[in-house]
Amino acid sequence: MGILRAILKHPEDIYPLLRLKVEARYAEKLIPSQPHWAFCYIMLHKVSRSFSLVIKQLPVELRDAICIFYLVLRALDTVEDDTSVATEVKVPILMSFHRHVYDREWHFSCGTKDYKVLMDQFHHVSTAFLELGKHYKEAIEDITMRMGAGMAKFIYKEVETIDDYDEYCHHVAGLVGLGLSKLFHASGKEDVASDSLCNSMGLFLQKTNIIRDYLEDINDVPKCRMFWPRQIWSKYIDKLEDLKYEGNSVKAVQCLNEMVTNALSHVEDCLTFLSTLRDPAIFRFCAIPQVMAIGTLAKCYNNIEVFRGVVKMRRGLTAQVINRTRNMADVYGAFFDFSCILKSKVEYKDPHVAKTLKRLEVILRTCKNSGTLNKRKSFVIKSGPNYNSTFVVVLVVIVAILLGYQSGNRT
Repeated sequence: MGILRAILKHPEDIYPLLRLKVEARYAEKLIPSQPHWAFCYIMLHKVSRSFSLVIKQLPVELRDAICIFYLVLRALDTVEDDTSVATEVKVPILMSFHRHVYDREWHFSCGTKDYKVLMDQFHHVSTAFLELGKHYKEAIEDITMRMGAGMAKFIYKEVETIDDYDEYCHHVAGLVGLGLSKLFHASGKEDVASDSLCNSMGLFLQKTNIIRDYLEDINDVPKCRMFWPRQIWSKYIDKLEDLKYEGNSVKAVQCLNEMVTNALSHVEDCLTFLSTLRDPAIFRFCAIPQVMAIGTLAKCYNNIEVFRGVVKMRRGLTAQVINRTRNMADVYGAFFDFSCILKSKVEYKDPHVAKTLKRLEVILRTCKNSGTLNKRKSFVIKSGPNYNSTFVVVLVVIVAILLGYQSGNRT
């Protein structure tokens, strides 16, 4: 009934969801036959289903390089995230991880579920890495080395100031942007973008994840993970974990809104970066996560549920984003729509209302000035759809087929 209710509420999601299902099946057919490459692509799908969907459209050589780049950094991140690993063990691994990728025998047991499988069988990733072209390997090694060193630094250092926050996000995500630009250039498809633009692409995504994942990070065991900068949260409460308590709801939302406002400062650079891309497949690969990020921020802003559970875009809207993000007109339109949604949630009693509105106005003006807003279908549905009985019956049949298909896959 939950699926039927969602489809009745958003019938525009039906086609994108069905298309996404078909594309997911197609992506499964792209899995290579060699055991090490098969492991890498299967694992990519397990640790990041959305990433595995957007990567499929890239040329094979570049797709392989980015698959391995992602898995290497995901493995590095798994070491950093595992709070059960002692600091004296963790730091040397982070610092030397760029050398481990050359060792077909190396592995390190940490993480949970699929991440543990990735770490236990990391030799498959190393084997695939060694088959990449020289320029791809050099780019991956360089970024892995720099990211590992940055992560190691913040094992000993807390995120105190906004500058610390930006530096941490640079190490764990801004460098990803730089690395991807190097891989695009190595493929001959794109020029190398400026470091500042690449950095902003990573920071916008990372800050969105840090905002969305507050509760998961703060409840992590055996030790919580704290990435929100003290310079922001200390204005509202004494301890970061206090934001999740019901008695602090008003202050928690105010703090959340300041965090979202901070993340919005990177949007202009992101739009500039995307506008420079020439290759359509690379453009979609880069653009879809950015659109997802602004959509997620619109969902999180002024939303107390960030401190109560999981807040994310509905699956149907995610499918729409993936289906409809194909050029800069689509990107400008999506950023305009989601910024409008976010703006509609701004309350004038919020302490940072002026700064939030100013940043939103800059984004909205940039999108308007592109002259493309009339060339796409809006993500904002202003009036509810009307249904007749035939339409409802068709929807029920479609849902029944989908449910039967899913059940068949499980058996």
